[in-house]
Amino acid sequence: MLGQSALTRASSSASDNRVFVYEVAGLRQNEQTENQNYPVRNSSTILIQVPYSRMNDEMRRITRLGGRIVGIRSQTESISESES
Repeated sequence: MLGQSALTRASSSASDNRVFVYEVAGLRQNEQTENQNYPVRNSSTILIQVPYSRMNDEMRRITRLGGRIVGIRSQTESISESES
C-alpha cells in the first residue's frame, strides 16, 4: 500500500462497463463536425452513447460544438424504457 495513489482503482471496476446516453439539442454542422462519420442535425435532439470513462470529455466536446445536453440516463434505463 505504501507509495500507491489513493486515486488508483481496479481496472475491472463495474463503472468501467457502464454506458450512458446523452440527449443533446442544438448541435449544428460546422467544420469540426464535418469530420465526423455521421451528420449533425439542427432540428431536434440526438442521442449519443458515452462510456462512463469518457463522460467529461464528451460533455466538453458537445459544449464546444454548440450543443446543449438536455438529458443523461444510463443505457440500461434506455433499454428498459424502449421495451415497455
